[in-house]
Amino acid sequence: MAQIKSNAAELKAAVAAESQAKTRLTYLFDEGTYTELDAFAAKGDSLCGVVTAFGYVDGNPCYAFSQDVSVNKGALNKVQADKIVKIYDLAAKTGVPLVGIYDSCGADLTDGCEALSAYGELLMWMSNLSGVVPQISIVAGVCSGTSALLAESADFTIITEDAELYCTPNAGVGSSSENAIKNGTAAICEKTDEDAIKAAKKILAMLPPNNLSPVPMYEYEAPSGNVGTAAKELVEGVFDAQSVTELYGDFGKASFTALATLSGATVGVVATNKTSDKLTACDCSKIARFVRFCDSFAIPVITLADTEGFEGSTETEAAGAVKSMAKLAHAYAEATTIKISAVVGKAYGAAFITLAGKGANADLVYALDKAVITPLNPITAAEFFYHDELKGVEDASSKRLELAARYSTEEGSPYSVAASGCIDGVVTSSQLRQTLSDAIEIMAGKRISRLPKKHSNIQL
Repeated sequence: MAQIKSNAAELKAAVAAESQAKTRLTYLFDEGTYTELDAFAAKGDSLCGVVTAFGYVDGNPCYAFSQDVSVNKGALNKVQADKIVKIYDLAAKTGVPLVGIYDSCGADLTDGCEALSAYGELLMWMSNLSGVVPQISIVAGVCSGTSALLAESADFTIITEDAELYCTPNAGVGSSSENAIKNGTAAICEKTDEDAIKAAKKILAMLPPNNLSPVPMYEYEAPSGNVGTAAKELVEGVFDAQSVTELYGDFGKASFTALATLSGATVGVVATNKTSDKLTACDCSKIARFVRFCDSFAIPVITLADTEGFEGSTETEAAGAVKSMAKLAHAYAEATTIKISAVVGKAYGAAFITLAGKGANADLVYALDKAVITPLNPITAAEFFYHDELKGVEDASSKRLELAARYSTEEGSPYSVAASGCIDGVVTSSQLRQTLSDAIEIMAGKRISRLPKKHSNIQL
């Protein structure tokens, strides 16, 4: 009896003790307060290594768990998994977002196959809730093995500078946060735990609580109106001031993806030609997943297209570049959320169809008055359509550029394209913001259904 009392006293003291895991939860919840669940759940004489709780984030309900690295290095065991599963079940029942803070060396090997089964159950719950409630992972320490799969199964993964995220140690590519950002594993990297949690809170504030709720509306300030040509400058000049949150900024560098607000309503923004005229396989994957995320929660997608097309070479074709292009096209075509596109620069051939094609890939399409929209790259078109004029020319390169410019002006003019019905209107840069806002508003009642099926078979 004395031993039981002693163990109970130790558990009570452990629950009352402050820990880094609890401190991280105070960063997340309003006024640092939350209600802990199953606080006394233990494995043997020790707590199970995770704190689970619910509370409010910017006034909205939220569930969260925070792994406690001070208890058996945060190793996941059956008891810990059961605690996490419980809040997933509650999140599913109530339609409330969930944040996971990871800091664990992996599975508790003393649990044997029970630990493996626990991971499997957690992966099932995360998969089942994907697209139902927003899920955000914050990697604040070591996140290894199957825990890395759990973290990456969320909608967005945010990592701190000194954290590590990997499935297999010493895999040859490193496990640092820098690599996680460069390869698209993490959407955002922040210096500290508190900064990472602030980033998660900013994303949560822009999302509906679940897939049946409308996007949130906010008071807003109009941007400066200085619409630049670079993707980021263009986006910041069109969407509400201080509302743009870029995601995956160091991955797929020819494209820009962000959550923002337009006239106070949350939208997903895709812009191309961030650093390159052509989209790579990484850009295709980045945009496709972002579009599918937005579609899951009925967040309108606004695409600002400026690209010559897809990067093509012997190397990229050997790597299966066409799969990435098909994946991107499929993501747009499958999405039933509001899709508004504006060609703000170049849009040639398949790139125009994928990013701004009327019907399947965009509900409404506009173009700036200086845009160029053609079925072929103008240089290729010059060779094809004006071949006779190139014969015998001493400076063929210069002449080809001249003919390409003529083709762009005559055939690629947005007014000519609008006359053919391929786009819905031509606007100036100063009119773009209001045009997009009006388009979102008029499409607010969009309803569309697809053929009955279990799911589509997207290229991966």
